[in-house]
Amino acid sequence: MKLRTDPGLTFDDVLLVPNRSGIRSRKDVSTETWLTRDIHLHIPIVSANMDTVTETRMAIAMAQVGGIGILHRFMSIERQAESVRRVKRAENMVVEQPLQIEQTATVSQARQKMAESDVGGLVVVDENRRLLGVVTTRDVLLAEDGQTQISSVMTPRDRLVVAGPGETMSQARLKLHEHRIEKLPLVDSEDRVIGLITAQDIVKIQDHPNATKDNRGRLLVGVALGARLSEDMARAEACAEAGADVFVVDIAHGHSEHTIEMVRQLKSRFPSIQVIAGNVATAAGVCDLAEAGADAVKVGIGAGSICITRIVTGFGVPQLTAIAECSEAGRKMGVPIIADGGIRNSGDMVKALAAGASSVMLGSMLAGTEESPGAPVVRDGRRYKVVRGMASLSANVERRSIDGKGEVADEDWAEVVPEGVEAVVPFRGAVADIIYQMVGGLRSGLSYAGARNIEELWEKAEFIRVTPAGQRESGPHDVSKI
Repeated sequence: MKLRTDPGLTFDDVLLVPNRSGIRSRKDVSTETWLTRDIHLHIPIVSANMDTVTETRMAIAMAQVGGIGILHRFMSIERQAESVRRVKRAENMVVEQPLQIEQTATVSQARQKMAESDVGGLVVVDENRRLLGVVTTRDVLLAEDGQTQISSVMTPRDRLVVAGPGETMSQARLKLHEHRIEKLPLVDSEDRVIGLITAQDIVKIQDHPNATKDNRGRLLVGVALGARLSEDMARAEACAEAGADVFVVDIAHGHSEHTIEMVRQLKSRFPSIQVIAGNVATAAGVCDLAEAGADAVKVGIGAGSICITRIVTGFGVPQLTAIAECSEAGRKMGVPIIADGGIRNSGDMVKALAAGASSVMLGSMLAGTEESPGAPVVRDGRRYKVVRGMASLSANVERRSIDGKGEVADEDWAEVVPEGVEAVVPFRGAVADIIYQMVGGLRSGLSYAGARNIEELWEKAEFIRVTPAGQRESGPHDVSKI
């Protein structure tokens, strides 16, 4: 038996000591960071791979503001892969494989295909992929006869404005404006469809200049995986084919042999895709995962607001201490650290980054936003959204249902030992508003540290422990809030 007598610290146990600063404005600091060895972010925020936090809408919104979303794995392989495709299609410089339909298809079929894929138009082609026309939501929206062939409602080829494969974005923008059109098909010398540029995508590029994108102009997205080699390798294969940019091996106790082996297998089979592994709470865990090939390590055991691992098992390390010790090992191994759990406000995020993390993962803070899955519920006239830990009772049982592809027997409920809970959080509106406040707090924190970026914050950060009285002093006191 070993007994560490030094106390572990978490966010409320410390404050950061202000430094002399030459920073005149919060705009003069950079919030850029590295998610993994190769993936760069404009803001150090990742949405958690929880089924009440990150699905398609959240992943798109997070990438648009400069962070990234990790799609949870509590869904079928097919659905997760389709979620990846939806994110990758959400914003493009050029849609390289625009959705196509044959001219003999009906209005109802066109409506269904556009609704299922969440797109506003389809290119109509013949059997050789030659362009015959374009059909949009506007063409089919009010059509009374759903069995009418789309050839009678589409814009035919002779009325279309098209461009070649070398079209630049500025040229495309000019054509779209001059002809007052929304879609510009790209065709080769034989009039075969090779791409599509839309006015909506150009607007998105202008509206989201700091969006996290790949080298083809598509939004970046991550997917969560388990550590079952056969089943989760199939999941990884499908998501990789759909365009996933990063795998997250999502295991409650990441410092385990099966997690390490899963990382090795993923790096061997998908060398071009970055791999994040976790969760761990020790330097040894970071080193072992990095040696196996992990490109970043996720840190946090039992720190989340809906996690009860420490109560159920007795294991864990207070989050600030875990981040500090793991970050030191991460720098030696050349892998970034993601602080996962316990972040309740921008001040906690600044402390996590100052302790050595390169980014933070947010769960409950984002669960109440418009983009999180699920509809709001009303209690006493106020709106809430449900959030649950992925080791909660219902999540465990639902996972068994997905894995078994069938009904869950009553006895399965009794076999589960949950390490998470279900709760409600206030409805918080658009995720972009939450991120704006968080990043604003980080910019202020950098200026108090006299640091122009996160790496300088690591060097200049000085923590001071505070007493319970100091904690009370940090919040509003001796007043009545309005």
